[in-house]
Amino acid sequence: MKTEQQYFEEGKSIQTYMNEMGTLKEESFAVYEQFQLPADGFAEELKQNKLHFLTITEDWCGDAMMINPVIRKLAEAADIEMRVALRDADTDLIDRHLTNGGRAIPMVLIFDNQGNLLGKWGPRAPKAQQIVDEVRAALPPKEDPSFAEKQKEAFGSLRKRYTEDPVLWSDVYDSFKETVLAIMK
Repeated sequence: MKTEQQYFEEGKSIQTYMNEMGTLKEESFAVYEQFQLPADGFAEELKQNKLHFLTITEDWCGDAMMINPVIRKLAEAADIEMRVALRDADTDLIDRHLTNGGRAIPMVLIFDNQGNLLGKWGPRAPKAQQIVDEVRAALPPKEDPSFAEKQKEAFGSLRKRYTEDPVLWSDVYDSFKETVLAIMK
């Protein structure tokens, strides 16, 4: 069985992954180009800790479309190597990091420079989770003939919001920062 560090070593760089995305590429780059890291000194602090990140993701995932570019910006500013493992290519990795029993993505694994897994973050920031919960609660029951159409509309609207709402990007950054700071203590 491969270790998480072996998945990291075999993974593509986040830059290569985003350049090769087949789905949601334009939206993901829109977030990447527009998101501005706060001038809070966190990237400089991270440089001292010799971490690296592995994101378990897929290019069709709306959450990953917003989250990966935010964390990529931080990783680049902190000179942290960030790589990608595709969830569906080898489910053994995601099955070690389930969320409420599900294979929710993205999941960002955080390692020290010896390759030890220190912690993880994902699949979304608390405020985004609240929005997703509200969207899901407003959908008709799955048995309803209009469910598929309503779900497609709701997730399309959510994806648009993820692409355009800098407050959500900041929530991702703040939530991820909180997790990393707790690990570094």
